[in-house]
Amino acid sequence: MDMAPEEILHMTIDSLIKTNEQQARQIEEMSVRIKELTAQLAWFQRRMFGRSSEKRMMLDGQLTLFDNTEECPSSTSMEEDGTGEKNERAVISRQGRHRSRENWENLPVLETVVHEPENVDLERYRRIGEEITYVVEHKPGKLYRVAHVRPKYGLINPAEIVERGKGVLIAPMPLFPIYKGVPGASLLAEILLQKYEYHMPFYRQIKQLAHLGMNGLKEATITGWFKRSMELLRPLHTALVKEILKSDYCQADETTTNVINPEKHATDREYVWMIRAVTEKLVAFFYEEGSRSGEVIKDLTDKYNFKGYLQCDGFSGYTAVYKPGFGVTLVNCLVHIRRYFEQALEENRKPASWFLCKIQELYHIEHECDKKGMTPDQRKLERLARSKPLMEEMYKWMETEGLCYSQSTLIGKAVSYAYTRWNNMMHVLDDGRLLLDNNLAENEIRPITLGRKNYLFCGNHEAAGNMCVVTSLLATCRNHHVNPRTYLNDIIARMPYMEKASEKELVEILPHRWILSHPEATISDIRKQAN
Repeated sequence: MDMAPEEILHMTIDSLIKTNEQQARQIEEMSVRIKELTAQLAWFQRRMFGRSSEKRMMLDGQLTLFDNTEECPSSTSMEEDGTGEKNERAVISRQGRHRSRENWENLPVLETVVHEPENVDLERYRRIGEEITYVVEHKPGKLYRVAHVRPKYGLINPAEIVERGKGVLIAPMPLFPIYKGVPGASLLAEILLQKYEYHMPFYRQIKQLAHLGMNGLKEATITGWFKRSMELLRPLHTALVKEILKSDYCQADETTTNVINPEKHATDREYVWMIRAVTEKLVAFFYEEGSRSGEVIKDLTDKYNFKGYLQCDGFSGYTAVYKPGFGVTLVNCLVHIRRYFEQALEENRKPASWFLCKIQELYHIEHECDKKGMTPDQRKLERLARSKPLMEEMYKWMETEGLCYSQSTLIGKAVSYAYTRWNNMMHVLDDGRLLLDNNLAENEIRPITLGRKNYLFCGNHEAAGNMCVVTSLLATCRNHHVNPRTYLNDIIARMPYMEKASEKELVEILPHRWILSHPEATISDIRKQAN
C-alpha cells in the first residue's frame, strides 16, 4: 500500500533530525578534540622554541613573584640520537681488521718505585738481580709508565740455605687494581671519568689514548678493565646505599636506559632507579633487571628497614606499594603538578592561570624562608601560618569548581592529577625539612640522560648495574664538592687492600667522609661561580 505524502514527509523530517543530531554530536566531539590538540601543539611549541626554564611568566598582567629568585630547573627527557655515533662505529669496525697489536712499551718511564724485601741482612745477602713490573698511569694530557722494581737478594754463603730455608729474598708484588694488568689506578680512574662524567664512549676513548701513545688498545680490553674496576668499587656502592637509607627523608626517581637484548638483536628500554638522602646529600643508583615496578624501590627500603618520608613524582608504582601506616610516608612533587597546568594554559587559561599563581605564592613563601635563613622548625611555623591556608584554598577549589571539568580536557586532567596527590603534598606542612618538589632528585638523573645520548646503550644487564656503581660515587662527589679524579685515583689504588674491610671502614672512604681527611681535593661550587 502506498504511503501518503504526509507520512513520507514526516519520515523524511525525522530522518533529517536524527542525522542533524548525530552530526551535531560529532562536531562537538571534534571541537573538543581540536581544542585539546591545539593546546598540546602550543605546549610542544613552547617546549621546542620557548625558554627551557620553568619559571612562570606574568599571567593576566600580574607581576611575577619570582623576580631574582633561583629555582631548580626540571629534568627533561632527552631523545636519544645516534647521529654520528653509528658512523664512527662503522669506521672503527672497518678498520678493526688492520689494527696493530696492543702496545704501550713506547710510553716514557717517568717514575720508579723500589720495593725492598723486609729485614734484609746485607752482610749475608747480596743483590743478584731484580724484577720490574710496568704499570701505565695517567695525568691529564699524558700517559706514562711507572716501573715497580723489586730487587732480588741471594745468600752470599749457599750453605746457609739448609739452615735458613730461603736462598733468595724478594719483596712481594704490590696489589694493583688489576692482577697482572697494565693499567694503574689513575688510568682506570680516567677511563671511568671520561665515560660517566664526560660521557665519552669507550671507542672514542681508545682513539684518544692512541693519540697519547697507547697503540692498538681493543674495546674488549678496556671493557675488561672496567668490569674489574666495578668489582673493586661495588662494596662502596653497597655501603653508600645503606648510609642513604639510614636517613628519614629521601627522594626517589627513575629514568630509562637502553640495554641490548641479544635474543632480539636490538635494545630494550629499561629503567634505572635513584634514591637520594636529602639532608646528607648522598646519592645511589640501582638497577634490577630494568624493572619499573614499584616493588623495586619497596624491596630496597624494606631490606634496610627505611622509615620516614619518601618524596617522589606522581608515578602510580609508589602508591601501589606504599600503603599508609606502614612507616613510609609519601610526599609528592609540586613541579610535576604545575606541569599539567602549564599544558592546559592554551586550552583554558583562566583556571590554569589561577592555580599556577597559587603555586607561585607557595614558592615565594619558600624563597623568603630561604632568604631569612630559617631553621626547619621556623620554616614549619611559617608554612602553617602562610602556606597552609593557600593549600587548603587550592584543595577546596579542586573539590568544587576544578572537578567539574571533563577528564577529556587538559585542564580536567591537570585537576585530577593534582587532586589525587594533594593529600601527599600536604605532608610538607609536617616537617620544615621537606621540599615542595623533587627537582633535586631529577637533577641527579641528568648525567644518566646525557650519557645515554652519547654512549647510546648498555651492553647487557650487568653493564647497566655496573654503570650504577660508578655514577653513584660521582654524584655523591658532586654534592660534596669532591674532585672526582683525585678521589677515584686514591680509592681505586686502595681497594685491592680492602677486600676484608668492615662496613665502618668502607663508610670512612665514601666521598662525604673521605673529603674530611683530604681537604685539598675540595673543588668550588661551579654553579655558584656561574651565577
